[in-house]
Amino acid sequence: MLKLTINWNVLFQYPSISGKPSYRLIKVITICLGLATLASSCAQEEDLAAKAERIHAQVLTMDTHADTPLVLARPGFDIRQEHDPWKSGSQVDIPRMRKGELNGIFFIAYLGQGPRDSASHVLADEKMTEYFDLIHRTITENPNDLALATVPEHLAQSAEEDKIAIYIGLENGYALGTDINKVKKYYDLGARYITLSHSRNNEICDSSTDPDGPEHGGLSDFGKEVVKEMNRLGMMIDVSHISDDAFYDVIELSTQPIVATHSSARALCDHPRNLTDDMIKKLADKGGVVQVNALSAYVKTPEPNLEREKEMELLRETYGDFQEMSPEDRDKYREEMRALREKYKDDLASVADYVDHIDHIVDLVGIAHVGIGMDLDGGGGLRDCYDISEIQNITYELVKRGYSEEDIAKIWSGNFMRVFQEVMESAQQDLRIM
Repeated sequence: MLKLTINWNVLFQYPSISGKPSYRLIKVITICLGLATLASSCAQEEDLAAKAERIHAQVLTMDTHADTPLVLARPGFDIRQEHDPWKSGSQVDIPRMRKGELNGIFFIAYLGQGPRDSASHVLADEKMTEYFDLIHRTITENPNDLALATVPEHLAQSAEEDKIAIYIGLENGYALGTDINKVKKYYDLGARYITLSHSRNNEICDSSTDPDGPEHGGLSDFGKEVVKEMNRLGMMIDVSHISDDAFYDVIELSTQPIVATHSSARALCDHPRNLTDDMIKKLADKGGVVQVNALSAYVKTPEPNLEREKEMELLRETYGDFQEMSPEDRDKYREEMRALREKYKDDLASVADYVDHIDHIVDLVGIAHVGIGMDLDGGGGLRDCYDISEIQNITYELVKRGYSEEDIAKIWSGNFMRVFQEVMESAQQDLRIM
């Protein structure tokens, strides 16, 4: 800490002829007062940093959406090694989870939307099953660091054992095809939520971003069956990515709270992937939680940059629709996109922009309905929190804005775990009644 000692006797050796303080004296006093203010500011900054560090180490931290299995599937990738996010395109590995003092994370088994015929549904189910096998194998091969988690209590238990709790989510119900039995299959494999759709419509519901527009007008008849089956099993329903009409259908139909595992506030960033204030209120009224997404374009509308936009457009024209790319072209596209993100990383949204969304949701519906779902390894990343090792920066910003330790504990895991517990208990109660 900066210490400031002032010898006032020396200062008053330079009076003016009139007996009033001289210009030199006034100048020196002004400088000293400025230094004193600086010292106080530095001390306050140190106090905030120390407080944030203590709170971050104390609370249970969990990220509810990371597409890390996409990276695990790359030949030669080793989750035990620390990677540079800008060079490797990887944002999550064991060393960086340790650095970030992360206690738990949802690894996502994800498939992009493909053809919707019966043969393609079979292939999608097989590919999704491979991702589940990969997640389980990764946990099994790292028993000193990782632990499979399937119930809320596993988060604290794993922390006590100095392990990171790995939960599993399934993103895009495409893999279900039209077979309702697949819901239980993936529940039994460890999935504790399903993101009903992704960037295009599927057999369950409409997507918020399908370029062809809505198909079902919300949930399909099969989608309604899926919601009921997930309620029955005690599986959380993730409304991220689905259309507004599908969202309201889920709200009306589900008997249990719902989650948006990686979505932000549309009032702050007008993107169809984000939730309107009315949607956030409806979700909160049902007891659910919004896990704020750190994908920059969902956090803050990008400032105009003609050079960046021209290069992005050229990239899209070169590779075409992501859903229709070959696996090889997808890898090339991701690599070139990573390079562009690094080139224009100063254009990314900041942690302060991110916490603005938390503030907005808290102001709208209260502290009990917001959390963290960063979408790392799937497009998420802020310029000052680009990988999992930097997540204490979020805690620091929360402390800086006056959130208490109790509030921060709720944001980092408490709110989501409350919903998780309620969904499981409600299902168990329903099963007992049956």
